Amino acid sequence: ELENQLTTKSKTLDELKQSLAMNGSAEETSEALSLRIAELCEKVDSIVSQVAQLKTSMQSVLEQWRVYDEVYAEVSLMTARYVYCIDQCKPSVVSLEALKNQVKILQ
Repeated sequence: ELENQLTTKSKTLDELKQSLAMNGSAEETSEALSLRIAELCEKVDSIVSQVAQLKTSMQSVLEQWRVYDEVYAEVSLMTARYVYCIDQCKPSVVSLEALKNQVKILQ
């Protein structure tokens, strides 16, 4: 969206330059206006460059978040598996009588 707005502003500045060039009046105000338009064009070019850099940075950040999400999902799954295994491996608390009965059964 920002790139589209910058493109529109650049076109408007170009139209102003052309309009100023067509009028061709050598007045002081048109010269000042011409300098101001040139300055604005430089600023727009600078902003376009900054937006391109920001876009590249954001793509890198998005890629890093994608990798993070994948690793997080994998770690979450592993954690759930380990919790399940730990729960299954816990010795159940048994009374002495129950253990004696179990020994008799096994004998």
